[in-house]
Amino acid sequence: MTRAASRRPLITGFLAGVLVLGAAVPATAATRPPKLEVLASFTQAGAASFADWNAARKDRGKWSSYDFDWRTDHCSLSPDRPLGFDFSLACWRHDFGYRNYRDAGLFAEAKDRLDTAMYADLKRTCAGYERLERPACLSLAWTYYQAVKYFGTPAGVTAAELKEAAELSSAGHEAVNGMTR
Repeated sequence: MTRAASRRPLITGFLAGVLVLGAAVPATAATRPPKLEVLASFTQAGAASFADWNAARKDRGKWSSYDFDWRTDHCSLSPDRPLGFDFSLACWRHDFGYRNYRDAGLFAEAKDRLDTAMYADLKRTCAGYERLERPACLSLAWTYYQAVKYFGTPAGVTAAELKEAAELSSAGHEAVNGMTR
């Protein structure tokens, strides 16, 4: 074996290690990927995308130069843990996508993908539960997906909209009760 050939596995291993480390740590400001590229990588439907986003969420300091909006109301007006199934992280990542794409002015283009990614996250959550519990979890996941698909907005629901909905509901309830008496 030649000297160059004997070094090849060592060099290949070193380069692979550098690539792995490079994927896990944001690059310097001069070489870092553009914000939208990182945002896209954090909001795909795959498990690796979720894992990368979750690692960044846990260590936001490394990502502060991107000025991401990490705020969340988790599952908005729905329970974060319906029937005990923990959907909070899937909802948080969904909020992350909605807020950051809204801020970038690209919400309309990204909405379907963000909703699909949330559904994939919810199904992966359900996969962690016992076989007998999974059907109920998957049914709830589908319901949550349908809710964001049809009613999800980039800004969420405002307090004024909630008040208006409550007033309309109350007025409708009174009208129905008045008709049935």
